[in-house]
Amino acid sequence: MTNPSQPRSVKIGSDERTGWSSDRPRPEGVAARPVDVSGRCRVLKPSDRLRYSPGSLLMIVSGSPAERDAFTERLIEDRSVLLSVDKVRGLLAGRVDEEEMEERATELLDAAVGKRLDAGETVVIPAAGLSFEERDRYIRMAHKLRRPRHLILLDVPRDQVSEEDRNTVNDLRTALDAGALGEEGFQTALRLGGGSMGEVKRIVFAPPPKDD
Repeated sequence: MTNPSQPRSVKIGSDERTGWSSDRPRPEGVAARPVDVSGRCRVLKPSDRLRYSPGSLLMIVSGSPAERDAFTERLIEDRSVLLSVDKVRGLLAGRVDEEEMEERATELLDAAVGKRLDAGETVVIPAAGLSFEERDRYIRMAHKLRRPRHLILLDVPRDQVSEEDRNTVNDLRTALDAGALGEEGFQTALRLGGGSMGEVKRIVFAPPPKDD
């Protein structure tokens, strides 16, 4: 009686091993795949009192820097939670050459945001612009540390937004209303425009009140 044939091993040459799996080293020169930060985003309704969990990241975005600054000045009582590139530039003024200012300001802001998030402390960032890249940088910091992530869009009249930013604002508004900002990693999003901006009387970072 003949023995059943044994499975034959197949030798794969090193030049044919082009695939990658998590159980072996990634080939040199192949960039790591970005972490997926997407999730469900709840679209909030305007209220006179906005409550977020302590240790949250809150980004305030607007096509009007003036409205953005006025809003944060009025509603963020604890100035220690407020971190912005403008604030860092002010601290560096006269200490850093102008050609190095932007790079140094960004480095210091990123370090300050990371330090507070790592310590479980609240961070409020008035976004310098409308770019996805700016939001993504801080979302990834907060996501890595499992901190809550929120966005407020101040939807100002069209004539207060530069012409080059109008399409970006429109796209952001549409995404927010559709709950699509979860793809960026935000867990809640709120759009304030017209009278609803002035109706907000307080932003607090505190746990929900306990039921009596």
